[in-house]
Amino acid sequence: MGQPTHAQNWWRSAVIYQVYVRSFADGDGDGTGDLAGVRAKLPYLAELGVDALWFNPWYLSPMKDGGYDVADYRVIDPAFGTLAEAEKLIAEAKELGIRTLVDIVPNHVSDQHPWFRAALAGGPERELFHFRPGRGEHGELPPNDWPSQFAGSAEPVWTRLPDGTWYLHLFTPEQPDLNWAHPAVRQEHEEILRFWFERGVAGVRIDSAALLAKDPDLPDFVEGRDPHPYVDRDELHDIYRSWRTVADAYDGIFVGEVWLPDTERFARYLRPDELHTAFNFSFLSCPWDAGRLRTSIDETLAEHAPIGAPATWVLCNHDVTRTVTRYGRADTGFDFATKAFGTPTDLALGTRRARAGALLSLALPGAVYLYQGEELGLPEAEIPRDRIQDPMHFRSGGTDPGRDGCRVPLPWTADAPYAGFGGEPWLPQPSGWSAYAADLQAADPGSMLSLYRAALTIRPEFGDGPLTWLPVPEGVLAFARPGQEGRLLCVVNLADAPADLPAHSRLLLGSGPLDPQGRLPKDTAVWLRG
Repeated sequence: MGQPTHAQNWWRSAVIYQVYVRSFADGDGDGTGDLAGVRAKLPYLAELGVDALWFNPWYLSPMKDGGYDVADYRVIDPAFGTLAEAEKLIAEAKELGIRTLVDIVPNHVSDQHPWFRAALAGGPERELFHFRPGRGEHGELPPNDWPSQFAGSAEPVWTRLPDGTWYLHLFTPEQPDLNWAHPAVRQEHEEILRFWFERGVAGVRIDSAALLAKDPDLPDFVEGRDPHPYVDRDELHDIYRSWRTVADAYDGIFVGEVWLPDTERFARYLRPDELHTAFNFSFLSCPWDAGRLRTSIDETLAEHAPIGAPATWVLCNHDVTRTVTRYGRADTGFDFATKAFGTPTDLALGTRRARAGALLSLALPGAVYLYQGEELGLPEAEIPRDRIQDPMHFRSGGTDPGRDGCRVPLPWTADAPYAGFGGEPWLPQPSGWSAYAADLQAADPGSMLSLYRAALTIRPEFGDGPLTWLPVPEGVLAFARPGQEGRLLCVVNLADAPADLPAHSRLLLGSGPLDPQGRLPKDTAVWLRG
């Protein structure tokens, strides 16, 4: 057997653009983004230079958790369009050289899913979920004391039904957990994978990938117990080996949402017969600090090296405070537990750092995920409390601002109503949102959009070669990668003083101008040809 071709290995160094359909573009004017809106913007995405699109769930859903409560995986939610439109979108994107990834949520379904509705009616489908009698004299206490997966939430993970039984939901009550010990659950999800691979998708992103398997005894939670009753259980690997067999039949790929502090256990998911890639949450949550960033990069590359899997790099997603805002705060890291209303932010500083962070992430070996609107430099929006829709806010008792601030509909055209998104958006756009519009930025060579377009044009020159750190002063990051025409260098200055550049033949791209002495200013990055 010969070596895999570049086309087969596309995912190892791809730039994958995350589409949160509800907020991307509204094609029918009802205020909700849809597939027609995405199809109309495919030329924009092609010009941006991305290799693939990852779509957050677009399936039939009551939208109790932004579509992560799925009622039917084979039906597109009417708010977004139809299955026929999804098939057209996949095909039209492919004609432009852009692949498609869909999102699968295997840990749970919607309480409106046919299985759960039959289970509530007392049918045998109860075996497909976790139904248990309560504790206490009259069964009035939950079956165990597991904590909710929504950060900062004291809400229980069990809901009691009128007949006295309880069902498990690690997230909201509208998202009952599936019983992955039941063969019908495994069979159904393998059929769902085939359904979408048959329609031309190139890959699947797996939501909450480390949570599916549960200890069958459902014991009380004990901090530090190994194995954990519902996180990273060994049974998961057999599930993903079966999935890999399905994907390999279609040359499809997986990316897992795997939040694990143990790097050795994290790497197990990336063995050659399991997932192809997994999200790098260490880098995503890392503060804007040279030492911390270098440690995150080194640890990421080290944990991937033994298994030959590519790393992934991401600055933001649909759950996380936008990069421009996060980098403009005193605490530039990210932690769900520390989110709060009214956090002071210096957007000019955050924008400068976000531009530099973009060049850093795009120069690293592996794949990059780009969340919609990051290429426009959008800040986090503070949503009025009476307009917040995210259940994370409500389950925190109103203390957590939730995730809606990074999900505000995109601005496309500065002088159009609602900044060209379409109808009145489902989440309010802040005043001044039109200043970030794509049409304005496309005409401005100094804009964030122009920076991303230029970077994605040059990025293939970095290839898939290793990274070598260069000697630099404290507070500066500099590394070399083998390019197609000699070495390419990336230098990022996080120190307080301007930094001298290493020897080079040409400046390829900068996140900002050099100072009059040709030095690299603070919070600025450059790509150089060595």
